[in-house]
Amino acid sequence: MDSISEKHIENGKTQFLMVLILGIITVFLSLFAMGQGSSSNLDMMSTINIILGLEAATELQSDIIWKLRFPRILMAIIGGAALAVAGSLMQGCLGNPLVSPLTLGVASGAALGAAFAIVLGVSVLPYSNLAIVANAFFFSLIVVAIIIQLGSLRSISAESYILVGIAITFISGAVVSTMQYFATDAQLSQLAHWSFGSLSRPDLIQVLAISIAVLGLMPTAMKWSWDLNALSIGGDEFAISTGVNPAETRRNMLILSAFMTSVVIAFTGLIGFVGLAAPHMSRLIIGNDYRKLIPCSAIFGAFLMVFADTLGRTLFAPIVIPVGIMLSIIGGPFFMYLLLANRGGKK
Repeated sequence: MDSISEKHIENGKTQFLMVLILGIITVFLSLFAMGQGSSSNLDMMSTINIILGLEAATELQSDIIWKLRFPRILMAIIGGAALAVAGSLMQGCLGNPLVSPLTLGVASGAALGAAFAIVLGVSVLPYSNLAIVANAFFFSLIVVAIIIQLGSLRSISAESYILVGIAITFISGAVVSTMQYFATDAQLSQLAHWSFGSLSRPDLIQVLAISIAVLGLMPTAMKWSWDLNALSIGGDEFAISTGVNPAETRRNMLILSAFMTSVVIAFTGLIGFVGLAAPHMSRLIIGNDYRKLIPCSAIFGAFLMVFADTLGRTLFAPIVIPVGIMLSIIGGPFFMYLLLANRGGKK
């Protein structure tokens, strides 16, 4: 075996070990988070014993762990993984590292739907507890429909998708701002709280439904990893030479990422940083091979979401800082440090 092959195998083992360590850290962090909160704190071993049934829990502890914290932690894991994978898919198919799941206007469409339900009382599911969720998801689907329509145009390019997403964001933002201008104080407060992004809104049944939807879409993302590799290596011309249809692949990837984003933010509100940062951080570990980058991004996204939510729940307890705010506060400087440190290492 030549030295190049040996080096490739060695790098692969190192990358796998790093991803495995990150996954193990995420699992232990999730178990730790299950025992932490403003109402009752448990050490990690007690939490594990209660979960495994090795230690008897009081009725209060059982309710706190299984009814309050377990759905929240599971939502953090699934939501973080979904947004991170959506971000990696979008960055790969559009060839732009600044793209995130919010770029295409999916988030602004969801915000517009939530504003219609909160301010105007207009919803696709009137007189329902899920009126805001249904509106947010429905208006996100409208953006997906626009993406599908764009994909049918032969002249559409990667830059066009981004520009259309920016246009949708400005239009939706203008409509939402107009409704905010005429909204009452209570409506403004509710809309602002929705826009912060929170993991406490969905209950266990809703979280399980979200999990099934996201996990059902993950294999499709992995299936198209070879096509994304072809696009990222040599652009459209190289992809065509390998038998990949760039326009079709780009459209499919954007639709898939938009669906994954919509399913999450319709229930949680706007959470944007994970989809931008997790793929970048994963590239520092795993490189640009999407067969490895997609699962690594999912693990990194889950880790970031659980970490930010745990910090937001415990830092100023009993006050809970929404996860969307915490991600921006702790993630922005850390993300900038990683980029600058990586750049310095390449010189």
